[in-house]
Amino acid sequence: MLYYLFEYLESHYNLTGAGLFQYISFRSALAFIVSLLFSTIYGKRIINYLQHKQVGESVRDLGLKGQVEKAGTPTMGGIIIILGTLIPVLLFAELDNIYIVILIVTTLWMGTIGFIDDYIKIFKKDKAGLKGRFKILGQVTLGIFVGAMLYFHPSVTLKEKLPLKYQYVTENGTPVLFADAKKSTKTTIPFLKNNELDYADALGFLGNGFKDYAWLIFIPIVIFIITAVSNGANLTDGIDGLAAGSSAIIVLTLGIFAWVSGNIIFANYLDVMYIPNSGEMTIFIAAFVGALIGFLWYNTFPAQVFMGDTGSLTIGGIIAVLAISVRKELLIPILAGVFFVETLSVILQVSYFKYSRKKYGEGRRIFKMSPLHHHYQKSGYHESKIVTRFWIIGIMLAVFTIVTLKLR
Repeated sequence: MLYYLFEYLESHYNLTGAGLFQYISFRSALAFIVSLLFSTIYGKRIINYLQHKQVGESVRDLGLKGQVEKAGTPTMGGIIIILGTLIPVLLFAELDNIYIVILIVTTLWMGTIGFIDDYIKIFKKDKAGLKGRFKILGQVTLGIFVGAMLYFHPSVTLKEKLPLKYQYVTENGTPVLFADAKKSTKTTIPFLKNNELDYADALGFLGNGFKDYAWLIFIPIVIFIITAVSNGANLTDGIDGLAAGSSAIIVLTLGIFAWVSGNIIFANYLDVMYIPNSGEMTIFIAAFVGALIGFLWYNTFPAQVFMGDTGSLTIGGIIAVLAISVRKELLIPILAGVFFVETLSVILQVSYFKYSRKKYGEGRRIFKMSPLHHHYQKSGYHESKIVTRFWIIGIMLAVFTIVTLKLR
């Protein structure tokens, strides 16, 4: 909103300083500051309100040290993250940008699903929460929406760098380094020489015109990624500060990708995909990171508030959509390695338990408990040490992910 106000003041009255709002870097900085201040200052008021309404976490006794003491801690704190993200975005972003629209819808949609799940757990006293099939239905619905928008909307395009022999300079001295914008289902694939993969190529057997049906491949992939990452974030949210801190690292890295991919100069210098209009996502990302860090103010050990599914499902959905939008979704197993390993530990634990019970007559376990962070708790590690080490691993994976830009 303020973006359009200052744009009007700049164009009609040449107001001093109003031109700063045309710069993504300036608006991103403002979004981060406002988000951080909101989540730290007003976050406490939201926590007090949740306490007043007795929105407390009921804890099952899993035999973990310090677990019982957490009973009654306010949950649904994901509201702080959602509001801390959306308010700066509405103030400073271009609201007609297709990527911003998709991210706002994702935030509200996944936040609603998580809120309903938490509401059932707390007020209906049903620990199972929202039935799994309804969660999956919500994630699939969002996946269809996001996939359709990214595939069919005319503003979602890609500019590929021209081979050196086809690059030229116009009469006014402007170098032309990229081809015209076009629709594409190409994405970044790490470690390969070409560094790119086109989903449409999977339909090459259909003959001429096969690319017209690329949505049959693209949309199911989007659905799978959104479902997997949002559930992975949900599983990671098990000890104080783990999900929020890990997510801040992941999102900050995606912010670098969005900044680079949306800037034709950086895209040319680093030889990466140039995605027109994607730079505006940097403002959303800055607000999101600010909200996550502000939430950490109250969520680090000992936590004063839990994010609940309201926060964890929203975080996972946003990360998935960001990665798909900047064409880096195949890097998720590396970048979101903490989410990936936590999810994998649950899959392995459950699968092996069922297999061993069928084969040996008794269920056996690979880990002392899953997800993986509970395994280390059972091993005697303090949760603060577990969280800090997971953050360190997350930073290492983020740096490695950035390095893959030049590994080809």
